[in-house]
Amino acid sequence: MHPLRVLRWTAVALAIGYATSVPAQSLRCNGDLAGVGDSKASLFQKCGKPAFQDSFCKPVDTVQTVIDAAGNTIVLGPGSCQQIDEWTYFPGSGQFVTTFRLEGGVVKSVKYGDRIN
Repeated sequence: MHPLRVLRWTAVALAIGYATSVPAQSLRCNGDLAGVGDSKASLFQKCGKPAFQDSFCKPVDTVQTVIDAAGNTIVLGPGSCQQIDEWTYFPGSGQFVTTFRLEGGVVKSVKYGDRIN
């Protein structure tokens, strides 16, 4: 095989490997990855203040056991509510608007929105 072709295929393989090595549901902030499982404090430390914040109380219909960011076990019963926070970041041109959903002070999911122009 021609050396130039080998070099080209190597570059393609490396690019694919790099692209798949970043975990889904994460955001690169200041050289660090923020994602599912991070505490609110860790997310703030990695990514700073979000561009938009929303908080609401999610009603609980059944008995649920929740572990908060400090590792404490909390039992929620019917009629109570669980604090939900959503932090939205605009990481920059060409990237996607990224919203972190925090339950009990821990990132439970990451949602991507529109690409920023």
